[in-house]
Amino acid sequence: MVKLEALKADITTLDVDAIVNAANKSLLGGGGVDGAIHRKAGKGLLRECETLGGCETGDAKITGGHDLPAKHVIHAVGPRWSGGRKNEAELLANCYRRSLQLAEDAGCGSIAFPAISCGIYRFPVKEAVPIAVHTVVETLPSTPSITHVIFACFQDDLLALYRAELDAAQT
Repeated sequence: MVKLEALKADITTLDVDAIVNAANKSLLGGGGVDGAIHRKAGKGLLRECETLGGCETGDAKITGGHDLPAKHVIHAVGPRWSGGRKNEAELLANCYRRSLQLAEDAGCGSIAFPAISCGIYRFPVKEAVPIAVHTVVETLPSTPSITHVIFACFQDDLLALYRAELDAAQT
Protein backbone atom coordinates (compact mmCIF):
# COMPACT_ATOMS: atom_id res chain seq x y z
CA MET A 1 0.00 0.00 0.00
CA VAL A 2 1.32 3.42 -0.97
CA LYS A 3 1.27 6.15 1.65
CA LEU A 4 0.08 9.46 0.20
CA GLU A 5 0.22 12.54 2.42
CA ALA A 6 0.33 16.30 2.39
CA LEU A 7 2.63 17.98 4.90
CA LYS A 8 3.44 21.56 5.78
CA ALA A 9 7.16 21.34 5.17
CA ASP A 10 10.21 22.86 3.56
CA ILE A 11 10.87 20.36 0.77
CA THR A 12 14.64 20.92 1.07
CA THR A 13 14.63 19.38 4.56
CA LEU A 14 12.79 16.16 3.75
CA ASP A 15 14.69 12.89 4.11
CA VAL A 16 13.25 11.10 1.08
CA ASP A 17 14.80 9.33 -1.87
CA ALA A 18 13.82 12.12 -4.28
CA ILE A 19 12.46 15.62 -4.12
CA VAL A 20 10.95 17.30 -7.14
CA ASN A 21 12.16 20.75 -8.09
CA ALA A 22 9.73 23.13 -9.77
CA ALA A 23 12.44 24.08 -12.26
CA ASN A 24 12.72 26.44 -15.20
CA LYS A 25 13.80 25.29 -18.66
CA SER A 26 17.48 26.11 -18.06
CA LEU A 27 17.64 23.91 -14.90
CA LEU A 28 20.20 26.39 -13.58
CA GLY A 29 18.24 27.73 -10.63
CA GLY A 30 15.75 30.53 -10.20
CA GLY A 31 13.32 31.82 -7.63
CA GLY A 32 10.94 30.11 -5.23
CA VAL A 33 11.35 26.37 -4.70
CA ASP A 34 13.95 26.18 -7.47
CA GLY A 35 16.21 28.77 -5.85
CA ALA A 36 15.78 27.23 -2.39
CA ILE A 37 16.75 23.77 -3.66
CA HIS A 38 19.80 25.08 -5.51
CA ARG A 39 20.97 27.10 -2.48
CA LYS A 40 20.58 24.17 -0.08
CA ALA A 41 22.06 21.55 -2.45
CA GLY A 42 25.23 23.56 -3.07
CA LYS A 43 27.33 24.23 -6.15
CA GLY A 44 27.56 20.55 -7.09
CA LEU A 45 23.90 20.61 -8.13
CA LEU A 46 24.45 23.58 -10.45
CA ARG A 47 27.50 21.92 -11.98
CA GLU A 48 25.52 18.73 -12.63
CA CYS A 49 22.56 20.68 -14.06
CA GLU A 50 24.92 22.49 -16.44
CA THR A 51 25.62 19.13 -18.12
CA LEU A 52 21.94 18.35 -18.82
CA GLY A 53 21.25 20.82 -21.61
CA GLY A 54 18.05 22.19 -20.08
CA CYS A 55 14.62 20.58 -20.16
CA GLU A 56 11.38 21.10 -22.06
CA THR A 57 8.10 22.13 -20.43
CA GLY A 58 6.18 19.08 -19.25
CA ASP A 59 9.33 16.98 -18.91
CA ALA A 60 11.80 16.29 -16.10
CA LYS A 61 15.42 15.29 -15.54
CA ILE A 62 17.10 13.72 -12.51
CA THR A 63 20.31 14.61 -10.67
CA GLY A 64 21.96 13.70 -7.41
CA GLY A 65 20.83 15.40 -4.22
CA HIS A 66 24.28 16.78 -3.39
CA ASP A 67 24.06 18.57 0.01
CA LEU A 68 20.33 17.85 0.48
CA PRO A 69 18.97 15.04 2.67
CA ALA A 70 17.30 13.64 -0.48
CA LYS A 71 19.38 11.28 -2.62
CA HIS A 72 18.01 12.72 -5.88
CA VAL A 73 16.48 15.90 -7.26
CA ILE A 74 14.01 15.55 -10.10
CA HIS A 75 13.78 18.81 -12.01
CA ALA A 76 10.28 19.14 -13.50
CA VAL A 77 9.53 22.07 -15.79
CA GLY A 78 5.90 23.02 -15.35
CA PRO A 79 3.89 25.24 -17.65
CA ARG A 80 3.34 28.95 -17.22
CA TRP A 81 -0.37 29.66 -16.80
CA SER A 82 -1.92 31.24 -19.90
CA GLY A 83 -5.56 30.96 -18.93
CA GLY A 84 -5.73 27.26 -19.78
CA ARG A 85 -5.45 27.88 -23.51
CA LYS A 86 -2.02 26.33 -24.09
CA ASN A 87 -2.44 22.73 -22.89
CA GLU A 88 -1.29 23.71 -19.39
CA ALA A 89 -3.26 20.95 -17.61
CA GLU A 90 -1.71 18.16 -19.71
CA LEU A 91 1.78 19.65 -19.45
CA LEU A 92 1.42 19.83 -15.66
CA ALA A 93 0.18 16.23 -15.49
CA ASN A 94 3.17 15.19 -17.62
CA CYS A 95 5.51 16.72 -15.01
CA TYR A 96 4.08 14.47 -12.30
CA ARG A 97 4.06 11.35 -14.52
CA ARG A 98 7.61 11.89 -15.74
CA SER A 99 8.88 12.62 -12.22
CA LEU A 100 7.41 9.36 -10.94
CA GLN A 101 8.91 7.44 -13.87
CA LEU A 102 12.36 8.88 -13.22
CA ALA A 103 12.04 8.08 -9.50
CA GLU A 104 11.01 4.52 -10.36
CA ASP A 105 13.93 4.13 -12.77
CA ALA A 106 16.30 5.30 -10.01
CA GLY A 107 14.83 2.77 -7.55
CA CYS A 108 13.33 5.42 -5.27
CA GLY A 109 10.85 4.37 -2.61
CA SER A 110 9.85 7.87 -1.50
CA ILE A 111 9.30 11.13 -3.33
CA ALA A 112 8.18 14.64 -2.35
CA PHE A 113 6.50 17.11 -4.69
CA PRO A 114 6.05 20.86 -4.39
CA ALA A 115 3.03 22.52 -6.02
CA ILE A 116 4.58 22.61 -9.49
CA SER A 117 3.78 25.78 -11.49
CA CYS A 118 1.77 27.35 -8.64
CA GLY A 119 4.33 30.02 -7.75
CA ILE A 120 5.71 32.48 -10.25
CA TYR A 121 4.21 30.45 -13.12
CA ARG A 122 0.76 31.35 -11.67
CA PHE A 123 -1.07 28.06 -12.28
CA PRO A 124 -4.25 28.37 -10.15
CA VAL A 125 -3.90 26.08 -7.13
CA LYS A 126 -7.57 25.04 -7.23
CA GLU A 127 -6.92 23.57 -10.68
CA ALA A 128 -3.36 22.35 -10.08
CA VAL A 129 -3.98 20.35 -6.89
CA PRO A 130 -6.54 17.93 -8.42
CA ILE A 131 -4.28 17.45 -11.45
CA ALA A 132 -1.32 16.65 -9.17
CA VAL A 133 -3.18 14.22 -6.91
CA HIS A 134 -5.09 12.40 -9.65
CA THR A 135 -2.04 12.08 -11.91
CA VAL A 136 0.03 10.66 -9.07
CA VAL A 137 -2.71 8.19 -8.05
CA GLU A 138 -3.17 7.08 -11.68
CA THR A 139 0.59 6.68 -12.26
CA LEU A 140 1.50 4.80 -9.08
CA PRO A 141 0.45 1.34 -10.39
CA SER A 142 3.20 1.63 -13.03
CA THR A 143 5.82 2.72 -10.45
CA PRO A 144 5.80 -0.12 -7.90
CA SER A 145 9.04 0.85 -6.14
CA ILE A 146 7.39 4.05 -4.89
CA THR A 147 5.68 3.45 -1.56
CA HIS A 148 5.54 6.96 -0.09
CA VAL A 149 4.50 10.21 -1.78
CA ILE A 150 4.55 13.56 0.01
CA PHE A 151 3.00 16.76 -1.26
CA ALA A 152 5.12 19.37 0.52
CA CYS A 153 3.18 22.56 1.19
CA PHE A 154 4.54 25.86 2.40
CA GLN A 155 1.19 27.44 3.25
CA ASP A 156 -1.82 26.31 5.28
CA ASP A 157 -4.36 27.04 2.53
CA LEU A 158 -2.44 24.88 0.04
CA LEU A 159 -2.09 22.13 2.64
CA ALA A 160 -5.86 22.13 3.19
CA LEU A 161 -6.50 21.82 -0.56
CA TYR A 162 -4.11 18.88 -0.89
CA ARG A 163 -5.52 17.10 2.16
CA ALA A 164 -9.10 17.47 0.90
CA GLU A 165 -8.12 16.19 -2.55
CA LEU A 166 -6.19 13.25 -1.06
CA ASP A 167 -9.16 12.34 1.15
CA ALA A 168 -11.47 12.39 -1.88
CA ALA A 169 -9.04 10.34 -4.00
CA GLN A 170 -8.57 7.65 -1.35
CA THR A 171 -12.25 6.98 -0.67
